[in-house]
Amino acid sequence: MKTIVGWHVEVEFEEVDKRTRAAAMLRLPDGAELRAKAHATRHPDDPEQVKVGEEVAAARALNQLSRDLLDKAGHDIEAVTHVEAHPAM
Repeated sequence: MKTIVGWHVEVEFEEVDKRTRAAAMLRLPDGAELRAKAHATRHPDDPEQVKVGEEVAAARALNQLSRDLLDKAGHDIEAVTHVEAHPAM
């Protein structure tokens, strides 16, 4: 049996001076949404490269999102098995 499922991830950025903020949201098929925020700060001696700030901030937000998703999976496992779960990366 073949099942195809898609998840939707959005990442938005806000840039103020030397700071880039990223907000990531994962929308799951069951309607659940997970959200995470992170930032990157450019060193004063570094040249302005908006793309790099976005990449670093997004990576940090997505990393947090992945940790939150593992926590959710653990809770979902525990709800069915009634045994403490420890999903790991």
